[in-house]
Order: sequence, then C-alpha cells, then structure tokens
Amino acid sequence: QVQLVESGGGLVQAGDSLRLSCAVSKRPVADDTMGWFRQTPGKEREFVAGFTWDGGRTNYVDAVKGRFTISRDNTRSMAYLQMNSLKPEDTAVYYCALSWKLMETIPTITNEYEYWGQGTQVTVSS
Repeated sequence: QVQLVESGGGLVQAGDSLRLSCAVSKRPVADDTMGWFRQTPGKEREFVAGFTWDGGRTNYVDAVKGRFTISRDNTRSMAYLQMNSLKPEDTAVYYCALSWKLMETIPTITNEYEYWGQGTQVTVSS
C-alpha cells in the first residue's frame, strides 16, 4: 500500500500564502489522481483541488479558483498545493489523497480515493 504525509500548514494572516506538500511513498503513474480536501469541525470533508498525475486534467472548487494551484514533482513523488491570498474561511485541516482508479474526470467525493494522509492544519487569521 501507499502512504501519504502532508506538511506545510501553519498560522498565517489573511492575504498570506502557504504551500502544502504531500509525500507519496510510491510514485504515481500518469492516470492516477491526486486530490486535496479540507475539513472543519462539524462539517464533511470537502474537495478543494485535484489533478491526474500527468497534468492532463485538473479540477478546482469554485471557492479557490485563481488562488490555489495544485502541482507535483514526479522525481520526488511529491504533490503540492500552493495557496495564495488566503482567507479566514480557508481555515481547515487539509488532506491529500490518491486514487489508482482509471476515471473519466477528477473525482470530488472522498469514496473515490483509496489512500489518505492524516492532515495538516491551516489557520488564517483576519
């Protein structure tokens, strides 16, 4: 099985930037899908952004379009979520997830991903 480990979270002010990293224990292949989700207390885990490993397809939730960018370093088996212009409503625990399934589009529900990290906290003050 594959292991995912997130890092890069922290406490920042509104308007600041953070880059989250996700280390993947086994390098994904082109059609694998990497997703980023976030969750706040009392709410369901929600999709933030995702992409196929070869970069051919991407998907972003409307709330982060133009501010967040997902990417990867294939040689390091690392996925990244660059978060710019952070807002207080971005405060959450952020999770990376990986799917080895062959899918037509980037999935936005948690059940479509087989492997998950344990999360990293992002807190944005006003």
